[in-house]
Amino acid sequence: MKKLPELPSWQTLQHHYQTIADHSMQEWFATDSKRFAHFSLKLDDILLDFSKNRINPETISLLVKLAEEAKLSEYRDTLFSGGPINATENRPALHTALRDRHNKSLMVDGRNVMKDIQAELHKMQVFTDQVRENSWRGATGKPIRDIVNIGIGGSHLGPLMVTHALKDDADPRFQCHFISNIDGAQLHRVLQKIDPEQTLFIISSKSFTTPETLSNARLIEQWLRDKLNTTDISQHRVAITAAPEKAKKWGIQESHIFSMWDWVGGRYSVWSAIGLPIALMIGMEKFYEFLDGAHEMDVHFKESEFSQNMPVLLGLLGIWYINFFGCPHQAIVPYADELNYFREYIQQVDMESNGKSATRANTLVDYMTGPIILGEQGCDSQHSFFQLLHQGPHFIPVDFILAAKGNHFQEQQDMLIASALSQAQALMIGRHDLANHKMIPGNRPSNILFIKKITPRSLGMLMALYEHKIFVQGIIWNINSFDQWGVELGKHLLPDILDHLQNKKENHKQDSSTAGLIQHYKSDSK
Repeated sequence: MKKLPELPSWQTLQHHYQTIADHSMQEWFATDSKRFAHFSLKLDDILLDFSKNRINPETISLLVKLAEEAKLSEYRDTLFSGGPINATENRPALHTALRDRHNKSLMVDGRNVMKDIQAELHKMQVFTDQVRENSWRGATGKPIRDIVNIGIGGSHLGPLMVTHALKDDADPRFQCHFISNIDGAQLHRVLQKIDPEQTLFIISSKSFTTPETLSNARLIEQWLRDKLNTTDISQHRVAITAAPEKAKKWGIQESHIFSMWDWVGGRYSVWSAIGLPIALMIGMEKFYEFLDGAHEMDVHFKESEFSQNMPVLLGLLGIWYINFFGCPHQAIVPYADELNYFREYIQQVDMESNGKSATRANTLVDYMTGPIILGEQGCDSQHSFFQLLHQGPHFIPVDFILAAKGNHFQEQQDMLIASALSQAQALMIGRHDLANHKMIPGNRPSNILFIKKITPRSLGMLMALYEHKIFVQGIIWNINSFDQWGVELGKHLLPDILDHLQNKKENHKQDSSTAGLIQHYKSDSK
């Protein structure tokens, strides 16, 4: 395959960029009264308006041609069929299979993984019913009321985001808490809120070697034994892992271990048993709706023409700005309190997936890849970083995410939506003929994603939309979106530094900065 900049469509796009770079969106809207209709798509309860972009019909045609030349359709087929799309680890990435409740057979290495998925969903169903019906009880006979998820990365961000987003769908008897990092303050705050007699701890670790997770789990287990005055804490802990034997050695009984698989990347694992906190809070029927929403987007991505395909179009627009306009950033701004953690979730999915500089052919890229994701809840954003979006020298495309129906105080919704639409309009039209300090350049792009209401189904659709957008960009950049070797080096270096901190080694092997900081810490922590 040719290098990306050598593809004819890439070179044509470079010329096209030079042709339209100085054109304004305002003039395009003025000359095309149907621009919104031409550049918008609707799928079930999600509307995508991409009319406020620096594009014309030719741009979309050329971007679609780029996707075709990059063989996106072939890689998409590999993704869904269970082929080794994760080339560096020679394995599939089958998060889409986790939410396909219609498929009865998908063979991977001679094994029908759909049977494994269905069995695990059934196990989740039985367990969540027991907890929610008060038949699963703690060591002192009391029912579970607090659920604490112990995990980090993909074992944390997905469950945290979704349980917050769907809080209005949750059973009010239960409270869900999260412990991710090894800062003792976080652990202390959670333990202060919970009743040990009525708490279930979920230890989530794909490898069951994650140091942060296991360190917290050790402290919590001793805390439980002390508080309950018993060595039998089995009813207060379950594990989710792809390494069940390690969980058993830890002391967790087999019936309390939920499985995931090595073909599920951590950042895509919320659809697996890693989503157990979500299922406990909202019940399995609504968890199934969550899976079904994601599957609906999967089908759309798999079957729709590129020019009418939401994930493909979002991915191509990102390529357009990153690689032709030279924009390394992307803002995600939800105008919905339910989506307060959505940017953090997508930040991991995107930056861990496409933060790469090596191609699938193991050569180095000579173009930009994954964007730097920033953002926060909309109204708060307007009073923090939107100043830079409007008047700063940086060119940052924005995704606005809106919900037509709120869960509370619907009379506030008009002002909330007006706030979002006015910001998107201001980014486009700007303000001119004023003193420089008041001048706003405008012509800055944005997408509007309008959801009818945030429900388990629509949230699943939204999350899958971004997953596939990221996949599209990874394919076009010719990188592997499903490995993450960059995070491994720090993990490798940690044990040696920890040994120095705990006086198990002398620090003569460390660089002078690290050695000096080790000594400073030892002095200040006494």
